[in-house]
Amino acid sequence: MDLETVADELYRLRPEEFTATRAARMAEARTAGDRALADSIGKLRRPSLSAWAGNLLVHESPGEVEPLLRLGEGLRQAHRDLDGAQLRELSRQQRVLITALSRQAGQLAAQAGHPITEAARHEVENTLRAVLADPDAAREWASGRLVKPLTAGTGFPAMAEGAGPAPPRPAARTAGATKTAKPARSTGAGKAEAAERRRRLTRARKEADRAARELRTREKAAATASREAFAAKKNWDEAQQRVSDLTAELQHAREAQQQARSAERTARDRARTADRGVREARRTADAAAEELRRLETPEQ
Repeated sequence: MDLETVADELYRLRPEEFTATRAARMAEARTAGDRALADSIGKLRRPSLSAWAGNLLVHESPGEVEPLLRLGEGLRQAHRDLDGAQLRELSRQQRVLITALSRQAGQLAAQAGHPITEAARHEVENTLRAVLADPDAAREWASGRLVKPLTAGTGFPAMAEGAGPAPPRPAARTAGATKTAKPARSTGAGKAEAAERRRRLTRARKEADRAARELRTREKAAATASREAFAAKKNWDEAQQRVSDLTAELQHAREAQQQARSAERTARDRARTADRGVREARRTADAAAEELRRLETPEQ
């Protein structure tokens, strides 16, 4: 047992199971003589309901992790380069993806036996927004060990990544403006920058479309699996109830068997006692008859 294994186990559990299981693992570590491990396990914090649902998404749908991280990278790069119209299109795709993933997290939580509230689902959405906007948040979410929901900042942190501020949009040229700026915009450097911007936009759009298609496919599969899991759970409950009924019936039959066996032993003991009494009475009767015959026989 090590800290990584225990942490993976704990952050998969429903929140109400976390504390008791953590205490059990601490006790096991102490029993094994590893007090340092026990102390480290004790420092693991119980997740909130929405954080747990986000962790479930990582653990139970690992195929969603890498596409979302790549989309976040593409969106952050696109935010540094694209104009307002392009950003609005990518933001629309982002909203679709976040809504679908938060719904999937809710389905996973329900399958695990602990449906989440609408408020918790909104917190899951906020966490996913933070994952797309902030690489540190993305790494934290991908670990599958969130303790509380993440919060997205205002916009994508391009400045924090060393990209510098986005270039300002050119102002409209007035009648009195000089013509010196026009040649600067038509230089080879400007064309290369525009071409690079278009290439990045194309890559980001392709990545977003691919991720959205993959998500829809996985969402359909998750819905089918959810229905199958519900049906299987119902069958399991019915079988479990039947097993319980048969177990109770078997227990009653065993108790009746034991009572019958005890009664049979008691009756056998009584029969043996009665047989002994019969034999003793017969001997007494035989002796009395013999004495009577002797007394009735005249002496010669």
